[in-house]
Amino acid sequence: MATATEEKVVEKNLLEAEPRTAGNKNEARRVRRGGKIPAVLYGAGKDALALSLDPRQVSRILHSETGYNTVFELELDGSRTKAMIVDWQYEPIKGALLHIDLKRIAMDQKLKVNVPIVLKGEAAGVKQQGGILEQILREVEIECLPTDIPSHIEADVSELVFGKVLRVADLPHGERLKFLSDPNQPVAHVITVKEEVAPTPEAVAAEAGAVPAEPEVIKKGKQEVEGEEGAEPAAEKPAKPEKAEKKEKK
Repeated sequence: MATATEEKVVEKNLLEAEPRTAGNKNEARRVRRGGKIPAVLYGAGKDALALSLDPRQVSRILHSETGYNTVFELELDGSRTKAMIVDWQYEPIKGALLHIDLKRIAMDQKLKVNVPIVLKGEAAGVKQQGGILEQILREVEIECLPTDIPSHIEADVSELVFGKVLRVADLPHGERLKFLSDPNQPVAHVITVKEEVAPTPEAVAAEAGAVPAEPEVIKKGKQEVEGEEGAEPAAEKPAKPEKAEKKEKK
C-alpha cells in the first residue's frame, strides 16, 4: 500500500494527456485556444499519437529539479506509460508553450541525455592569484538507465590555478554513468583579468583621421569608367593595333 508521500510523488510526476486529431496548423491553434498544448508521443516501436496536454503540468515538469530529463507517468485513456519530454517550442514574445514532443521510455534500456554541469568550490587561481573562473562547457552528454539520470554533475574547481584546465575526463561519475562527450573537452579554467586602458583624446583623433582615402578614389574612378557622366572615354587611350601599324610602316 502506497504511503501519502509516495502518492504525492506519483501525482507530481504525472502528466495527463487527451487524444486529439492530427491536422494542420489550424488544428493546433484550436487546441491552444482551448487552453491546451498540442503534443506528439512516439517511441518504443509504437505508432505516433497526437495528444493535447495541460500547460501547467508541462511547466511543472520542465521547472523541476531534473527538468527535461524527468521520467514521468503519462496517463492516456486510463492507462499509464513512462515518458520523457524530448523537445518543446515556446512562443518568442509571450513565452507560452506551443508544442511538445514526448517519447515513451523503457526503464530497462539506457538513454542518451545531456546533463548540466555545476561548478563547486572556489578556485585557487581566483582566491590566491586574482584570476577569473570561466566555465566553457555547460552540459555533458551521458548514457545511463532512466532511473540513474542525475539532475546535474558537480565539478570541484577548488584546485584550479593558472595553466590548469578541468576537462570532461576529470568529472566525477560512477559505474552507472557513461560519458559520451569528448574526454579532452575543457569544462572550466582560470583566466587573467584584462585591464582596459581608456584611449586618450589624441589617440581617438588620430584613429579617426587614419582612414585611407585611396580606396574610395579607386572605387569612384571605376564607377566613372563604367558609365558615370564626366568620365573620360576609354577610346582616347592608345590601342595596341595602332602600335602594330607603325611598326609595319618602318
